[in-house]
Amino acid sequence: MKPRKKAVWGWAMYDWANSAFATTVMSGFFPVFFKQYWSAGVDVNLSTARLGLGNAAAGLLVALAAPILGAVADRGSARKRFLALFAYLGVLTTAGLYFVGQGNWAFALVVYAMGVIGFSGANVFYDALLPEVAGEKDVDVVSGFGFSMGYLGGGLLFLVNVLMVTMPQRFGLADAGQAVRVGFLSVALWWGFFTLFVLFWVPEKPASGTRAAGAWSGGFAQLKHTFGRIRHMKTVLLFLCAYWLYIDGVDTIIRMAVDFGMSLGFDAKDLLLALLVTQFVGFPAALVFGRLGQRIGPRKGIYIAIGVYVAATFWGISMTRKEEFYVLAAVIGLVQGGIQALSRSYYSRLIPADKPAEFYGFYNMLGKFAAIIGPVLVGGVGLLMRRLLMPPDPTAADLVHVGALAARWSMASVLILFAAGAVLLYFVDEEKGKAQAAML
Repeated sequence: MKPRKKAVWGWAMYDWANSAFATTVMSGFFPVFFKQYWSAGVDVNLSTARLGLGNAAAGLLVALAAPILGAVADRGSARKRFLALFAYLGVLTTAGLYFVGQGNWAFALVVYAMGVIGFSGANVFYDALLPEVAGEKDVDVVSGFGFSMGYLGGGLLFLVNVLMVTMPQRFGLADAGQAVRVGFLSVALWWGFFTLFVLFWVPEKPASGTRAAGAWSGGFAQLKHTFGRIRHMKTVLLFLCAYWLYIDGVDTIIRMAVDFGMSLGFDAKDLLLALLVTQFVGFPAALVFGRLGQRIGPRKGIYIAIGVYVAATFWGISMTRKEEFYVLAAVIGLVQGGIQALSRSYYSRLIPADKPAEFYGFYNMLGKFAAIIGPVLVGGVGLLMRRLLMPPDPTAADLVHVGALAARWSMASVLILFAAGAVLLYFVDEEKGKAQAAML
């Protein structure tokens, strides 16, 4: 295999590796297990709020650390080492979910939050390796290829995990609960093994004149300097604000969709199968979006994806049948990887070529702040609407009806984020951004 092609495959294999966590744990099993096992008997809107706060706490820690870590990694040329550090933190804590006992929702959130920190922290350095393996002409295609590999790899393991849950005896397991816990272990093993490809196959250029040992001493000063530069790079700043808003809606739907479906009364197994649909539709769709971005430009591709998300959200808050959830999952799969891939590649055109990790640190920081605001917004709106809509002496039927209605209002809140992000993106001028980056 040619060195460049090998590097592209090695880079994309990390998406194959960590998407198992995003799919099986973050989107699939954790929300279900959190509601049915760790928060058994708790009001549906309260458990949603707890899950939202857990996601928010992890996102806050990563958001605060991301730009500092990016600055340090650039100065010491230590992107792969930091990627490994955070990835294997995620691996260990994901395995740790196996040992959390029933009803222990607070400890489950702590362990899960550590896994999210590992997952999100490693992505800072994974994204920063994109310029090492792709030039400007093929960056959209390579970025899309990474997401498509993630959908395929994450989907294959998730398929096995869903089969384990639906037919536990076939796998020598006692019940569905044990199958979910073993599923957490399988994600840890998958993530840990396939991470080795990016560590061994992707080259990393050394930082000129800077040793890794001295990286920390200069990282904070470099961060301050970069923040000052971003403040004067109006195009980058505008894009980051737009990205912050619309990716907030995307991340919230990814993390809270299964919880939302359960609040409407859908069966957990149906929701997990719908996630499988998203994964396998997302595999070819991310490849297509990479080509689409190359042909019509990434910004237009992002707009297409935002439009689909807005339509899907309107549909989702009014759906009443599980069949609609399956169709909705397929629609989301068409654009989920595309909007992430094109956002990442579009940003690479706007930043200086010699400081990718540092600038991607800010990019990921805003992405993680979005992961704070979105889940809190959904959880908070759900609790507020439940309080406003609940009659004084509710019957059992009132509890179910109001819980579902409050869940619909909570998910509708993400429409504001998509709309605001689209408006700001309209004012981003790519050519002006390139000129600003070239001057630094």
